[in-house]
Parts: sequence; C-alpha cells; structure tokens
Amino acid sequence: MIRKHKQYKRPRKLFDSARISEENILIKKYGLKNKREIWKAAAIVEQIRKQAMALLRANKEIQEAFISRIRKKGLNVSSIADVLALDKEMILQRRLQTLVFKKGLASTPKGARQLITHRKIVIGDRIVNVPSYFVSADEENKIRKK
Repeated sequence: MIRKHKQYKRPRKLFDSARISEENILIKKYGLKNKREIWKAAAIVEQIRKQAMALLRANKEIQEAFISRIRKKGLNVSSIADVLALDKEMILQRRLQTLVFKKGLASTPKGARQLITHRKIVIGDRIVNVPSYFVSADEENKIRKK
C-alpha cells in the first residue's frame, strides 16, 4: 500500500492578519472550499520554482523541455524567469472550477463547484467530478456541460 503524503505546508505564522485577509479574498474570488486549497496551490508553485532554480545552469535544450511541459499545463511562460515569477493565483486560474465559471457554464464559482461535484461537467468524453482538477491548455476548449 502506498502511503499518502501531505500536498501542502501550513503557514508558519498561523494568525497573521494580512495573510488571512488575502486568503479570504482568494476564497471568495475562486469559490474555494477551505484555505487548504490555497496552500496546495502555493505548494505546487513552490515545487515548480524549485525545479526551475535547479535548471538555471542547465543547457538550453533541458530548459526548453521544462518550459514546454509547463506551457502544456496551461501556464503562460516563455523563460525560466517567467516560471520563477509564477504565483498561486495563476495556479488557481487553471482549476476546472474557475474555468467552468469563466466559460459561463455556471453563474458563480460556488455554482461551478456544485456542477462539477454533481458530475454535470464533461471534458472531451469523460466526466470529471474534481473541482481542483488542473486543466491543461488543450483540454480547456473541450469543457462543456453534460
């Protein structure tokens, strides 16, 4: 059996009013369930940045392969500097929940979350019921209601 590990890190300072107010704005804007979803996005950004930092001194072909992988995920980057400038809001914009709302399939972000969990959203031929699903650039055009 494979042991599951945490996909996020909690903030060091739990009661930081500036961070809490920023997170509350993000929760309302993207219709998130809890702050853990923000922390997961921050962990994804941190992981991508670590990979980019490791590739700073690598040759051009390896850097281009890395950038093309990131671009395929739907993030708009053209260099390692752009990858290092990513933030958690860019990750939150690529979630299925946000894209369903922006396409107009739902009237609110919370409504988009409900449509997804009730299995009313299809990407291509398959039903996706995970609101935090990271939509790639080529899948973005295939999102529709069932």
